[in-house]
Amino acid sequence: MKVVIPLAGLGKRLRPQTHTRPKPLVNLAGKPLLGHILERITPLPIEEIIFITGYLGHQIEEYVSANYDLPARYVEQEEQLGQAHAIGLARDSLHGPTFIVFADTIFETDIRKLTQVESDGLIYTHEVDDPSRFGVAVMDGKHISRLVEKPKTPVGNLAIVGLYYFSKGERLITAIDELLESGKQTEGEYYIADAIQLMIEHGAKLETETMPVWLDCGTSEALLDTNRYLLGTYHQPKFAYPGSTVIPPVYIADSAVIENSVIGPHVSLDRDARVTGSIVRDSILGQGCKVDKTTLEGSIIGNDASVRSAYSCLNVGDTASVSMGTTNTE
Repeated sequence: MKVVIPLAGLGKRLRPQTHTRPKPLVNLAGKPLLGHILERITPLPIEEIIFITGYLGHQIEEYVSANYDLPARYVEQEEQLGQAHAIGLARDSLHGPTFIVFADTIFETDIRKLTQVESDGLIYTHEVDDPSRFGVAVMDGKHISRLVEKPKTPVGNLAIVGLYYFSKGERLITAIDELLESGKQTEGEYYIADAIQLMIEHGAKLETETMPVWLDCGTSEALLDTNRYLLGTYHQPKFAYPGSTVIPPVYIADSAVIENSVIGPHVSLDRDARVTGSIVRDSILGQGCKVDKTTLEGSIIGNDASVRSAYSCLNVGDTASVSMGTTNTE
């Protein structure tokens, strides 16, 4: 099976975290978002993974090469023309079973079922209250009759979650080429939902499966919510930090330092992070960051950032330095 993971987006809704790293490398619950996704798809019989990269794409290649033994290839999307355009860049590799995975969500499902699909493909969905924000699958019995990207009027509540399987990837590429030639765009981009709709109109039989767990990671609030979910699924070891209190669920890297602090619940503390004289809950603290004499809640602190003093709710990018209510003499 060939797997395509589009990663070229700028991640504007997660700034400042994405000023210095691609969105899929933003950490939560102990590892980058991309790491959580790769762990979920590795049960598949993967022949090759094609990563479609863009802004700071070299960081994606460095991360995957350093942490995974995968048959990987990297293709750069130089123009931000949308999902369908990005997938089309992998056209030379997409023959036979093909799985498209967008790297901005956490999901739970038995992914091995894809090897048993007998129709032309399967699209994963999730029931949502506000379908106007998503691509939506409209059903006719077992199969999809049409896909509507961000419908302005209600057509159903089965949101497309960003995972698509096709028994013949070349049929998707043919539809993408037709879409690009037509010039049809949604909000200035070529969407995969429009290409799949062309497949359906040409007779493709596509089924759906509803995911029980699907969590967005596109905003800081959503990232913190997903961090809470993931921490709740982890086995919690006993943490012993003299003079400090740890309230599970948390993730604390072995090299992190905690002194005279209260940590948790729902805190991710990455490697070489240091927390001193502070209270931290419901937050994500990056590699090598320093938090001193501070109370944090609902915060994201980037790698090597420094925060000192005052009760705060912060979203601080990599290498920043924040000092409130005190003079920083360092």
